[in-house]
Amino acid sequence: REDRGRSPQRDFHILFVPRRSLLCEQWLKEQGVLGSFIHREQYSLDLIPFDGDLLSMESESAFKECYLESDQTSLYHAAKGLMTLQALYGTIPQIFGKGECARHVANMMIRMKREFPGSQNSIFPVFDTLLLLDRNVDLLTPLATQLTYEGLIDEIYGIQNTYVKLPPEKFAPKKQSEGGKDLPTEPKKLQLNSAEELYAEIRDKNFNAVGSVLSKKAKIISAAFEERHHAKTVGEIKQFVSQLPHMQAARSSLANHTSIAELIKDITTSEDFFDNLTVEQEFMSGIDTDKVNNYIEDCIAQKHPLIKILRLVCLQSVCNSGLKQKVLDHYKREILQTYGYEHILTLNNLEKAGLLKPQTSGRNNYPTIRKTLRLWMDDVNEQNPNDISYVYSGYAPLSVRLAQLLARPGWRSIEEVLKMLPGPHFEERQQLPTGLQKKRQHGENRVTLVFFLGGVTYAEIAALRFLSQMEDGGTEYVIATTKLINGTSWIKSLMEKLEPAPF
Repeated sequence: REDRGRSPQRDFHILFVPRRSLLCEQWLKEQGVLGSFIHREQYSLDLIPFDGDLLSMESESAFKECYLESDQTSLYHAAKGLMTLQALYGTIPQIFGKGECARHVANMMIRMKREFPGSQNSIFPVFDTLLLLDRNVDLLTPLATQLTYEGLIDEIYGIQNTYVKLPPEKFAPKKQSEGGKDLPTEPKKLQLNSAEELYAEIRDKNFNAVGSVLSKKAKIISAAFEERHHAKTVGEIKQFVSQLPHMQAARSSLANHTSIAELIKDITTSEDFFDNLTVEQEFMSGIDTDKVNNYIEDCIAQKHPLIKILRLVCLQSVCNSGLKQKVLDHYKREILQTYGYEHILTLNNLEKAGLLKPQTSGRNNYPTIRKTLRLWMDDVNEQNPNDISYVYSGYAPLSVRLAQLLARPGWRSIEEVLKMLPGPHFEERQQLPTGLQKKRQHGENRVTLVFFLGGVTYAEIAALRFLSQMEDGGTEYVIATTKLINGTSWIKSLMEKLEPAPF
């Protein structure tokens, strides 16, 4: 339209993120407007830092593309992002991986290194090891309800790019809510990251351990404000005033998190939440995984949200290495009759992704995997945890267990189990230029970058942070992923949205 007008010509720019794509340019050409865009640039946005130890590509559809559509574009971006990381922080000497996608990414990195010999840099390596993990090696973890503070905020309200929107009632100033006339209607939007002292302290704790921290903090803060009555000299008053901004920030942060904790508690103490969690934990500890579950049937009959049903049925399927054909057909029939036949495409996608499948070999490998990797711990300490299983109150995320065992005693000790999990496992070494090999000081930690291809949950991040903080752990973890997910957003990305025909 602009070209037809007689007004002075304007310059048009197109910015492709993260790559210029031939298909787009081809399409613009067919529309006859490619010539109008004199400037066609690309902004290669690969890994975005979300926190001090967390990077994400925020590629929503990476899992679906890789596992359903056999489209490996996101893997190419992951490899590119890792090459950029190595250019900034030195070549990573050891690469371990498990899964088909992990193998592809490692191959691409090795090839990129070969094709750009100039990429040999002389930066002292920050990372000792890179661990590439496919999401489909551990399909179980995202399906379970996360029980850390941050995990529950994400499960209930959904954290989008470190922001969460919360119902405003709990955040109204006291005076307003009593009068009842000026209640805020806009959702309260908060940013959540480790820059906030209190959040950094409680985000990775099991939710049952958060209350005591908040009440302790409240006492400390009110004691600090009491100090003002004891300030006698000018110097003391001056010192108190200089601390005020920090104290006020701490007080408002405490108020926010107390409100959030109350909101979450209302849900976690409900009967529905408890019943759902009980069924999940029975499946994960191996109870009654091979027959139709009464609770799931009741939920379907009461038409609970479809995603909740799909999460539970998929969880049962994964904990039983697939369902008997009779059980699977029963669930499918119930779901389609209750929620509509259009969901047959979604069920097909879940089957393709390995989440909801018939048991093929007749043998259930999950109990062996659970025992060998100690995935279920009966005596879990939620207040002062001594094992990563606290993030799910008993279940230790399989993906994080693999990372833990890789650091000590090494994957050789679990060869048998690795073979049962999907995809190859491998090890590659990247040669470092002489003089850059690390001489480890006594007591110096190794640094491992764990890259989750297909998404990672906040509970897994909490478990890896817990391992980083262990006194005798000897390994610090930095986490990278294609997307931060939870069971709901993950299943949603695999659902087929049927649009009505456009004509």
